[in-house]
Amino acid sequence: MALVKIENLTYYYPGTEKPALDRINLSIPEGQFVLVIGGSGSGKSSLLRVIAGLIPGFYGGKYGGRVYLDGTELRELDKRSLVQKVGIVFQDPEAQMVMTGVEQEIAFGLENLGLPPKLMRRRVMEVTEALSLTGSLSRFIPELSGGEKQKVALASVLAMQPEVLLLDEPTSQLDPVAGEEILTMVRRLNEENGITVVLIEQRLERCFHLADRVLVMDEGRIVYDHHAPEAMAEWAVRGGTPFVPPLPKLFASVGSWSIPVTVKEGRRLLRNWISNCGFPASTCAEDRLRVVKADSQKPVLEVQKLWFIYPSGTEVLKSVDLDIQPGKFVVIMGENGAGKTTLLKNINGLLRPSRGRVIIVGRDTGMLPVEELAKTVGYLSQNPNDYLFMPTVRQEIEFTQKNLGLENDATGKQILNRLGLETIADRNPRDLSTGERQRVALASVLAARPELLLLDEPTRGLDYRLKEELGGLLLELKAGGATVAVVTHDVEFAAEYADEIVLMAAGEVMEQGSKYDVLTGSTFYSPQLNKLFHNIIPGIVTFDQAREALASLMNCVEHEGGASFRG
Repeated sequence: MALVKIENLTYYYPGTEKPALDRINLSIPEGQFVLVIGGSGSGKSSLLRVIAGLIPGFYGGKYGGRVYLDGTELRELDKRSLVQKVGIVFQDPEAQMVMTGVEQEIAFGLENLGLPPKLMRRRVMEVTEALSLTGSLSRFIPELSGGEKQKVALASVLAMQPEVLLLDEPTSQLDPVAGEEILTMVRRLNEENGITVVLIEQRLERCFHLADRVLVMDEGRIVYDHHAPEAMAEWAVRGGTPFVPPLPKLFASVGSWSIPVTVKEGRRLLRNWISNCGFPASTCAEDRLRVVKADSQKPVLEVQKLWFIYPSGTEVLKSVDLDIQPGKFVVIMGENGAGKTTLLKNINGLLRPSRGRVIIVGRDTGMLPVEELAKTVGYLSQNPNDYLFMPTVRQEIEFTQKNLGLENDATGKQILNRLGLETIADRNPRDLSTGERQRVALASVLAARPELLLLDEPTRGLDYRLKEELGGLLLELKAGGATVAVVTHDVEFAAEYADEIVLMAAGEVMEQGSKYDVLTGSTFYSPQLNKLFHNIIPGIVTFDQAREALASLMNCVEHEGGASFRG
């Protein structure tokens, strides 16, 4: 018998005419690891809310169909039984936090169940050790980074020991190392404890190989359902859908008959092909591994010996020095809690340095109010909800322009079209998916035409297609003279679009250099395609470089060995 069963489910959010979920039929047996993928607004999060019992109970709206959990219809279960069986981690971790301290937040659900104090302490200890949160138990949640909050939200759910674990992009704000650790732990819980997992994830390179089953959603429907991720990869790339990781997409782009899912499989293929011909690894991209000469222009941003210390005494930034030249696309990366977000807030004036200086276009920000800085610096925080308070998407954009005296500027309309928001321009932003709200918040920032654009995790909630559109838009802004600084854990995005990478750790800048120097020299902050070609064809960072190298290799194999590897 299926642990989760959905029969002919259709659901409309309040005030909408298009169903968020349309005639869904789904059966999930106990212990299965299901990966749900699809575009922004395709119904993925709504599906998880249904299984968690939040639709229609919490969200309201029109609802038809039935949902069963372990043979019992969901609406017949009392809330106490439901929360013990099903745990959900939302896209926005702050949306499910109610306490101010980390330890209190993790224990909150256990206290509501009335568990004995000794048992609560043991469960809190177990999950905090598993998630490397032991040292953060006494910290205040507002002082945590976005990734640290995400780990706290996951810990609070795991402490409840649910039978079904629903995860809505649980690694979207985690650094590569922490993201891999979390997903590996979830897989271990699935295999060793039999927990049923339903995971939504946009960075498929992290989790594609972990799933037992893959569902693809589009416009509220399940359009693909298969138990082999390898088969889904081939289906996706052959059909031209964007919901596939870079690795299988690469091999499909050159017509390979074999579509690997993991780097290990891909490297095995490359080694086999190279053994069939004398392909010289030295023909690779040595010219890319060059040292970029220092720009003689005056930096648009200068950070000088910057320290920032919270009132609690926590030192977040320690003597940070950073220069960014005009027209550069710089990505700032590093572990969770490294100080990346705090650095951006010190640059745009939301926080003021404890010591040191921030100079933008020759002006010391310590002498400028935030409203004055806003004319030069655009800032998008990790949480798009911080920007959304107008009744419609269109009015959000107009509000920004009106405040800066740009009412007659055509930029707002152009940005709506460029970010694919024209079809939802008259909808309330609060009714949109997280990915859509992210784009609306970005549009409201871009409408100000900032000279320096600061973006904190802008790819969060975006599928591959939307990431490409965002990257293209940022390159257009750069070509128009803007300077872009992005904080992200999305290594693949950084590899494709950045000029320079800044690596931070423990509140300090550890390295700043070209993306080729930094990414190819890193073990963990390295894109999937670079790992594929590592020590085979060095210097590969972007998709176009990888495709060119792979096509050359296949041509060599076919010419020298007389074999064909194309489908």
